[in-house]
Amino acid sequence: MLFFICFYLLTLSVGAVVAVAALFLNFLPETFEPIRVALTCGLIGVIGGTLYCIRAVYVNKCVRQTWDPTWHVWYFLRPFASFLSGGASFLFLKAGLLVLESSSKQNSTELGFYALAFIAGLNVDKFVTKIEGVAHAVWGIEKSRSAGENTKT
Repeated sequence: MLFFICFYLLTLSVGAVVAVAALFLNFLPETFEPIRVALTCGLIGVIGGTLYCIRAVYVNKCVRQTWDPTWHVWYFLRPFASFLSGGASFLFLKAGLLVLESSSKQNSTELGFYALAFIAGLNVDKFVTKIEGVAHAVWGIEKSRSAGENTKT
């Protein structure tokens, strides 16, 4: 199973990198152009998430020698959570609910969106906690019970 998990994570990583490259080279059909940045953010979130998972594999298997099969599902689902977190980071930045810098530049690029999407995919738990904090501050929505709980990996 370990081999399959590693193969899965590496395949997702390479696939996400290729897809991002294709988006940067304008291979997306014109009808999907309005969602290009959001889609790119989701894919960059996958890159961050698979990096985190790959790191977890070698840390838990080789360094700590604490490989536990009960975490197999986590390795398969985490990249999808990272995709959603990367996409959500775009949504919250675009809506102005998260701010990257205090002054706006006329020649700014989408790199800030992509950097936050990578971080959101890399650390889904902290990102969700931050978004729940924003939801509480803006709309008064209480944080979920899972916010702030520690996870094993």
